[in-house]
Order: sequence, then C-alpha cells, then structure tokens
Amino acid sequence: MLESFFKSGVAEAGCDEAGRGCLAGSVFAAAVIFAPDYQNDLINDSKQLSEHRRNELREVIERDALSWAVAVVTPEEIDHINILNASILAMHRALDQLTIVPGSIIVDGNRFKKYRDIEHHTIVKGDSKYLSIAAASILAKTHRDEYMLGLDKEFPLYGWRDNKGYPTRQHRDAIRQYGPTVYHRKSFNLLPPIQLELFE
Repeated sequence: MLESFFKSGVAEAGCDEAGRGCLAGSVFAAAVIFAPDYQNDLINDSKQLSEHRRNELREVIERDALSWAVAVVTPEEIDHINILNASILAMHRALDQLTIVPGSIIVDGNRFKKYRDIEHHTIVKGDSKYLSIAAASILAKTHRDEYMLGLDKEFPLYGWRDNKGYPTRQHRDAIRQYGPTVYHRKSFNLLPPIQLELFE
C-alpha cells in the first residue's frame, strides 16, 4: 500500500513525467492532489500496470482527486532547453493549472527546480512509494499515450502506436529509412552507430 502523503497537514501535490526517454513527441507531466485520507490500493507506479488498468485508473484519479492537471513541453522546446529542463518545466506547467495551491510538492526522481515559494521534496522511485506521485505517473503516461496514438495516424510508418516514440529497433529503422519527422527531437541521438545497436 502506498503512502498517502509525505508531509501531513497541507495540500500536497505529487508530480511525475512521461516520455523523457523518447525520440519523438512532447514530454508530458502531471500534478495530483488527493484528500489527506484518500486511499486506493489499485493505484501504483504506471510502469507496473497494464495499459488497460492504467486507462481505468485514469478515470478514477480524475474523478477522485481534489485537483489534477496535465501539461506538455513540445519537441521544439525540448531541443531548445534540453530534456531535463523540459521535464521540470512540464511539471511546473501542470502545477500552474491546479485549482488548489499546494502547500508541499513531492516529485518522482532526484531533480527539480523550486516552484514559487512552495517547499518541494524529490523522491527516488517516488511513483512506487506515494499515492499522488503514482497517480501523476498514470495521468502523464495515459495522456501521452493518447497523444502518440494521434501522431501515429499522421505518421504511421514509425510504429508510434506500439513504441509510443521510444527508441525501439523498429522506430530507429524507420528513421533510417524515411528520415525524422517534425515531431522528432533533433537534439537527441536518433541514429546511433549500427554496431552499437547490435548490443541493444
């Protein structure tokens, strides 16, 4: 069972991102605030859940959360400010959209930049420890997957319906054959040397 909060007595927002390691598409981030006594034994790190369960829980989270938001940073912005800064910016944008100003922020991982004057805590593997971070991971992942399915209709040759923009062999083979699209992150190493790919 995940912990309901890191700090008691305040409205606490959990944040996480999705798509940081992808070669194409925007990076998404979510922020979620639950009531202090909220509990749901089904919510977990999105990577531990099936796609079907994630989509089911997305509806539950969006219904049950006191406030939630999802935000994006585009491939062009990623290329301009780098993926770490883009991931943090996406989380800041999600926090901007919350209808409740949090008294504390907890973030999955070990890197974050101060948001307003609100205290924050970075937590390695926080999405498997705290309910609000796990919920944010589910929202970020499901909203991003939905977005990549839309892009797949525009560019079906890259397999985004299946790989969601991650660097699979199928994805890189398509880049090699057809070249990058407007949605590819030009600052990323889209095509590493072929001899290195043999060991992937």
